[in-house]
Amino acid sequence: MPTTQPNILLIYTGGTIGMIKDPNSGALKSFDFNNLLKKIPELKLLDCNIKTVSFENPIDSSNMNPKYWIKMAEIIEANYNEFDGFVVLHGSDTMSYSASALSFMLENLTKPVIFTGSQLPIGDLRTDAKENLITTIQMASQQLNGKPIIREVGLYFEYKLYRGNRTTKINAEHFEAFESLNYPCLAESGVHLKIYKEYLLKPNPRKKLKVHKNFGTNIALIKLFPGISKSVLESVLNTKSLEGVILETYGAGNTTTEKWFLDLIKQTLVRGLPIINVTQCSGGSVMMGQYETSSQLLTLGLISGKDITTEAAIAKLMYLLGENISAKTFKTIFETPLRGEMS
Repeated sequence: MPTTQPNILLIYTGGTIGMIKDPNSGALKSFDFNNLLKKIPELKLLDCNIKTVSFENPIDSSNMNPKYWIKMAEIIEANYNEFDGFVVLHGSDTMSYSASALSFMLENLTKPVIFTGSQLPIGDLRTDAKENLITTIQMASQQLNGKPIIREVGLYFEYKLYRGNRTTKINAEHFEAFESLNYPCLAESGVHLKIYKEYLLKPNPRKKLKVHKNFGTNIALIKLFPGISKSVLESVLNTKSLEGVILETYGAGNTTTEKWFLDLIKQTLVRGLPIINVTQCSGGSVMMGQYETSSQLLTLGLISGKDITTEAAIAKLMYLLGENISAKTFKTIFETPLRGEMS
């Protein structure tokens, strides 16, 4: 019995992967995605039907913001029933932020939405774009009994598929640009495609996709360092429109125990602003109360980011602020894994 080929929608937002060198100036510019097959004829050999859609004005990922996240989510929402999987081509610099944001926006997602990009343009002789793009489409096409195997937001780069909201960009020069230090990869590409089903999200297939489009963006990210000044911290925490704070602390969630610091934190919390404690370490988890230098934070009621990445913490905070969660339940909801973003 002939099986129908999966339909994959390729969404181009911008980034290095879609650039070609202008033969006259040598500068990089976005190329027309209708010419994709000319650049990568191998795509014709893939066992799926590919359609492409591009941002009207592709952007450098350094200009990424919630307005574009909503645009991506709306493209997926509008095409959700016609396609079996979605591949988002995106610049690598802010890819982890976007993958995290989309994971929260797309509630009850039961199809793959996989981000990829490249370190070198697609027209470059040594490009990593071809492998990344071909394998990402293959990953998005994987099915079992006519249903997608991957049913979450992923990020594929240099032979590995990760959960999108667990990733961090760790290198600006190597082809292995991303890492997921607190969660195993979901799949690997070698001679065979290996999917680690035990690590995949298992959403309820009966629930309907729900797309969230509101973000609270009046938040601050504060990275602690030895000698951080009271006046600077005070000015940030007393910003009029501030709605929430991500505090990047040392090690397992530790901070200075100086009175002025703890008083400032306490005053901010009393005003009803959520403060999320995340670690500056690339891997590992916040464990407030493990050391004396974090036990007071626990008493004050700081929210534990556990082993969440800073990128996912920012996306989750913006998302929850957009959902108008009451101050009473905010801590409980933030500390609960919603899309596999924390253990």
